[in-house]
Amino acid sequence: GLFMRTTYFAPIAAGVLLAIAGGAQAATKTASFNVTATVAKNCVISANPLALGTFDGTNDLAATSTVVVRCTNGTAYNVDLSKGASPNYAARTMSNGTDQLVYNLYTDTTYTNVWGDGSTGTIRVGGTGTGFAAATNLTVAGRLQASANTGPVGAGNYTDTIVASIVY
Repeated sequence: GLFMRTTYFAPIAAGVLLAIAGGAQAATKTASFNVTATVAKNCVISANPLALGTFDGTNDLAATSTVVVRCTNGTAYNVDLSKGASPNYAARTMSNGTDQLVYNLYTDTTYTNVWGDGSTGTIRVGGTGTGFAAATNLTVAGRLQASANTGPVGAGNYTDTIVASIVY
Protein backbone atom coordinates (compact mmCIF):
# COMPACT_ATOMS: atom_id res chain seq x y z
CA GLY A 1 0.00 0.00 0.00
CA LEU A 2 0.72 3.53 -0.03
CA PHE A 3 2.26 5.12 2.98
CA MET A 4 1.74 8.74 3.58
CA ARG A 5 4.38 10.61 5.39
CA THR A 6 3.11 13.47 7.47
CA THR A 7 5.47 15.89 9.10
CA TYR A 8 4.33 18.05 11.91
CA PHE A 9 6.09 21.30 12.71
CA ALA A 10 5.95 22.68 16.18
CA PRO A 11 7.06 26.25 15.87
CA ILE A 12 7.96 27.73 19.23
CA ALA A 13 7.80 31.46 19.36
CA ALA A 14 10.92 33.21 20.66
CA GLY A 15 8.74 35.19 23.08
CA VAL A 16 7.68 31.99 24.76
CA LEU A 17 11.34 30.99 25.31
CA LEU A 18 12.16 34.38 26.82
CA ALA A 19 9.20 34.12 29.13
CA ILE A 20 10.40 30.73 30.36
CA ALA A 21 13.98 31.94 30.87
CA GLY A 22 12.84 35.08 32.72
CA GLY A 23 10.77 33.01 35.04
CA ALA A 24 13.85 31.26 36.50
CA GLN A 25 14.47 33.76 39.34
CA ALA A 26 17.74 33.47 41.37
CA ALA A 27 17.17 32.98 45.08
CA THR A 28 19.05 35.19 47.61
CA LYS A 29 19.76 34.38 51.23
CA THR A 30 21.67 36.64 53.66
CA ALA A 31 23.73 36.20 56.80
CA SER A 32 25.24 38.95 58.90
CA PHE A 33 28.42 38.87 60.95
CA ASN A 34 30.15 41.13 63.50
CA VAL A 35 33.57 42.62 62.92
CA THR A 36 35.43 43.29 66.18
CA ALA A 37 38.72 44.71 67.38
CA THR A 38 40.07 45.35 70.85
CA VAL A 39 41.89 48.57 71.64
CA ALA A 40 44.71 48.05 74.12
CA LYS A 41 45.47 50.80 76.61
CA ASN A 42 48.75 52.15 75.32
CA CYS A 43 51.11 55.13 75.42
CA VAL A 44 54.27 56.02 73.55
CA ILE A 45 56.84 58.63 74.51
CA SER A 46 59.72 60.38 72.80
CA ALA A 47 61.98 63.17 73.97
CA ASN A 48 63.92 65.89 72.19
CA PRO A 49 67.45 66.96 73.20
CA LEU A 50 67.86 69.96 75.48
CA ALA A 51 70.81 72.25 74.73
CA LEU A 52 71.37 74.83 77.46
CA GLY A 53 73.95 76.78 75.49
CA THR A 54 77.43 78.08 76.33
CA PHE A 55 78.41 78.78 79.93
CA ASP A 56 81.27 81.23 80.51
CA GLY A 57 81.31 80.90 84.29
CA THR A 58 79.23 84.03 84.90
CA ASN A 59 76.01 83.65 82.90
CA ASP A 60 72.84 81.77 83.75
CA LEU A 61 71.59 79.40 81.08
CA ALA A 62 67.99 78.44 80.32
CA ALA A 63 66.33 76.54 77.51
CA THR A 64 63.30 74.38 76.89
CA SER A 65 62.63 71.15 75.08
CA THR A 66 59.69 68.81 74.72
CA VAL A 67 58.69 65.34 75.75
CA VAL A 68 56.12 64.08 73.27
CA VAL A 69 53.37 61.78 74.52
CA ARG A 70 50.66 59.87 72.65
CA CYS A 71 48.13 57.72 74.52
CA THR A 72 44.89 55.97 73.73
CA ASN A 73 41.92 58.25 74.30
CA GLY A 74 41.00 58.46 77.99
CA THR A 75 44.22 56.82 79.25
CA ALA A 76 45.63 58.64 82.28
CA TYR A 77 49.43 58.90 82.44
CA ASN A 78 52.31 60.38 84.40
CA VAL A 79 55.70 61.26 82.95
CA ASP A 80 58.78 60.90 85.16
CA LEU A 81 62.28 62.23 84.45
CA SER A 82 65.26 60.40 85.91
CA LYS A 83 68.01 61.96 88.04
CA GLY A 84 70.55 61.37 85.28
CA ALA A 85 74.07 60.87 86.60
CA SER A 86 73.43 62.74 89.85
CA PRO A 87 72.58 60.98 93.12
CA ASN A 88 69.49 63.12 93.75
CA TYR A 89 67.00 65.49 92.19
CA ALA A 90 68.05 68.49 94.28
CA ALA A 91 70.95 69.25 91.94
CA ARG A 92 71.27 67.31 88.71
CA THR A 93 74.78 67.28 87.29
CA MET A 94 76.31 67.03 83.85
CA SER A 95 79.93 66.14 83.29
CA ASN A 96 82.73 66.47 80.75
CA GLY A 97 84.31 63.34 82.21
CA THR A 98 86.30 65.28 84.84
CA ASP A 99 84.32 68.28 86.00
CA GLN A 100 80.63 68.75 86.72
CA LEU A 101 78.06 71.44 86.14
CA VAL A 102 74.98 71.69 88.33
CA TYR A 103 71.65 72.22 86.56
CA ASN A 104 68.06 71.15 86.92
CA LEU A 105 64.91 70.40 84.96
CA TYR A 106 61.56 71.96 85.74
CA THR A 107 57.94 71.59 84.67
CA ASP A 108 57.81 75.16 83.31
CA THR A 109 59.85 78.35 83.02
CA THR A 110 58.88 79.64 86.46
CA TYR A 111 61.46 77.08 87.69
CA THR A 112 59.32 76.35 90.73
CA ASN A 113 58.76 72.60 90.39
CA VAL A 114 61.62 70.18 89.76
CA TRP A 115 60.44 67.53 87.31
CA GLY A 116 61.27 64.13 88.75
CA ASP A 117 59.39 61.02 89.80
CA GLY A 118 57.14 62.43 92.50
CA SER A 119 59.63 61.67 95.26
CA THR A 120 60.54 64.34 97.81
CA GLY A 121 60.99 67.73 96.23
CA THR A 122 59.86 66.67 92.75
CA ILE A 123 56.67 66.37 90.81
CA ARG A 124 55.50 64.27 87.88
CA VAL A 125 53.70 65.71 84.89
CA GLY A 126 50.46 63.94 84.11
CA GLY A 127 47.61 64.05 81.70
CA THR A 128 45.00 62.04 79.85
CA GLY A 129 45.47 60.68 76.36
CA THR A 130 43.35 61.95 73.50
CA GLY A 131 44.23 59.31 70.92
CA PHE A 132 47.32 58.45 68.91
CA ALA A 133 46.68 61.08 66.24
CA ALA A 134 46.98 63.80 68.89
CA ALA A 135 50.47 64.28 70.30
CA THR A 136 50.82 66.11 73.60
CA ASN A 137 53.99 68.18 73.87
CA LEU A 138 55.16 68.54 77.47
CA THR A 139 57.65 71.34 78.02
CA VAL A 140 60.87 70.56 79.89
CA ALA A 141 62.50 73.72 81.21
CA GLY A 142 66.22 73.42 81.88
CA ARG A 143 68.22 75.92 83.86
CA LEU A 144 71.85 76.24 84.90
CA GLN A 145 72.70 79.03 87.34
CA ALA A 146 76.14 80.58 87.61
CA SER A 147 75.67 80.85 91.39
CA ALA A 148 75.50 77.04 91.65
CA ASN A 149 78.62 76.53 89.50
CA THR A 150 81.38 78.53 91.20
CA GLY A 151 83.88 75.67 91.48
CA PRO A 152 86.74 74.82 89.14
CA VAL A 153 84.94 74.01 85.91
CA GLY A 154 87.11 73.24 82.89
CA ALA A 155 86.30 74.01 79.28
CA GLY A 156 84.67 71.28 77.24
CA ASN A 157 81.37 69.70 76.34
CA TYR A 158 79.23 68.61 79.28
CA THR A 159 76.45 66.06 79.03
CA ASP A 160 73.96 64.14 81.14
CA THR A 161 71.47 61.51 80.04
CA ILE A 162 67.92 61.77 81.34
CA VAL A 163 65.38 59.00 80.88
CA ALA A 164 61.78 60.11 80.39
CA SER A 165 59.34 57.37 81.43
CA ILE A 166 55.60 57.23 80.94
CA VAL A 167 53.54 55.37 83.53
CA TYR A 168 49.96 54.56 82.53
